[in-house]
Amino acid sequence: MDPTGWSIADFAEAYRNGATVTNVIDATLALLDAAPRGVLIGAPLRALARAEAAALDTSADRSRPLFGVPFVVKDNMDVAGQPTTAGCPGYEYVAAADATVVALLRAAGAIVVGKTNLDQFATGLVGTRSPYGTPPNTLDARLVPGGSSSGSAVAVALGLVPFALGTDTAGSGRVPAALNGIVGLKPTVGSVSTYGIVPAMRRFDCPSVFARKVADAALIAETVAVADPRDPFMRAARPAHPLRDAPVIGVPASWPNGLELSTSMREFFDESIARLEALGCGIVPVDIELLLETGALLYGSALVAERTTAVGEAVDKGIAGLDRVVATILARGHEMTAIDAYRVEYELTRLRAASAGMWDEIDVLALPTTPQTTTLAEVELDPFGRNEMLGRLTTFVNLLDLAAIVVPMGDHDAPVPAGLQLIAPDWQDAELARLAESFESGAPIGSRLQRCTLVVVGAHLRGLPLHHQLTDRRATFGGTARTTADYRLYALAGTVPAKPGLVRVAAGDGAEIEVELWSMGESEFGSFVDAVPAPLSIGTIQLADGRSYRGFLCEQIGLEGAVDITEFGGWRAYIAEQG
Repeated sequence: MDPTGWSIADFAEAYRNGATVTNVIDATLALLDAAPRGVLIGAPLRALARAEAAALDTSADRSRPLFGVPFVVKDNMDVAGQPTTAGCPGYEYVAAADATVVALLRAAGAIVVGKTNLDQFATGLVGTRSPYGTPPNTLDARLVPGGSSSGSAVAVALGLVPFALGTDTAGSGRVPAALNGIVGLKPTVGSVSTYGIVPAMRRFDCPSVFARKVADAALIAETVAVADPRDPFMRAARPAHPLRDAPVIGVPASWPNGLELSTSMREFFDESIARLEALGCGIVPVDIELLLETGALLYGSALVAERTTAVGEAVDKGIAGLDRVVATILARGHEMTAIDAYRVEYELTRLRAASAGMWDEIDVLALPTTPQTTTLAEVELDPFGRNEMLGRLTTFVNLLDLAAIVVPMGDHDAPVPAGLQLIAPDWQDAELARLAESFESGAPIGSRLQRCTLVVVGAHLRGLPLHHQLTDRRATFGGTARTTADYRLYALAGTVPAKPGLVRVAAGDGAEIEVELWSMGESEFGSFVDAVPAPLSIGTIQLADGRSYRGFLCEQIGLEGAVDITEFGGWRAYIAEQG
């Protein structure tokens, strides 16, 4: 039996066909025994894995969703009775209990078979900052494997296990996925417990998932997204807007100065965007300058003191096995003052507000995960600069409270060390996975909601005070239009903000009125209609080109004190005249 490269479904099929969990796990342990140096920290968890396999073989309940599926975890996560090192020998302790994410997976029937290497204290994106060795890049031995979740990514890329856990604060769950040609899923911060995980930056830490298929990564992320009262940084989920039927993908309008994409990365990215467009997505250019400015704060401001808070005491003591580069980074936190900390918090608040409007126009932002690759030799010569380069397109994501997933770019039959990073607002995890699966399979993204078109007449027009009620519902602009000449337009009295009233009149007694068309899902349309105040209502509006849609009309009772402004031909022309 050789389970190399098996998916979660492959393990389930093997058990349906009579394979024992003991045999499958023994075969997996043999793969781990032969793993390259630097993938694992310590030996495979042989005794623990075999004991759990034997228990499952004698269990009458085979309904658990991850029954007998092996996995590995980054060694900053606790596994009961096993050492946790966080990549530093002098920091080692034996865990009293499982980290919450590990416990949830084991409860679902999965079997933890090893602990994986990492950039020490999860501080780095290169995968070389560990006294336990450097895992090999599975696609090009000259390249770094990426970090900090280096061992977890390489274990999955080699096919040793179907999925692995990592963590992601600055890109640690995305960069190594991209550089090894696999899937890396980073959930919304606060949706998955970090209890039992050695912190890097507690506010921004997030467990992440590596897999070879999007469906496997999404299943694991769903399994571990369970409320945990022991983690005070967890948050209650809020409803997520579904993607538009034709998702709107933002791409950089230009590449900012200092961000150098390699020729191959640019080619892979352009091909990926063309693939998304062929799947039915709309492509919109956006400015990413503010995003990069935000990301630069993670290591280039007083925020680094948060890393020092997490493990700085161990570094100050000079414990055994400290990585020189990591120790230098963590020591910088002592140079920061409380004033520095408040300044960066104010700046981060400004940047969050300034960049939020981007999501009114797009569903998802698409970026390369890294601007280019880097070799082991280049990192040896320039450990800080090359690490910074790898994170230019990832470090802003958690600071801005966004969700992300990485899927391989290039020819799917010939993996390349490049990943397409799909990013969306918090709690959009399931929608991102749906889009990523479409990209992965090449199947057009399916529509789950019938779209409803709305005729907008007044304060909801683009740029006007109530327009946000449309963008909050992810409405899509369908262009401008004119009604038939059977309508009159009035400026209503006493409305705040000012609103017009559109009234249907006898044929020939009105004029064509300029309107905008916006479409949204049925549930969004329903919530919108519920919020329409009297004397306005939603009725059927006839357009000059023969189409008809639901839109804003006004009851006769609302015209008391109103001013007839039909001659202006539309609300926007009227308010422009008012100054």
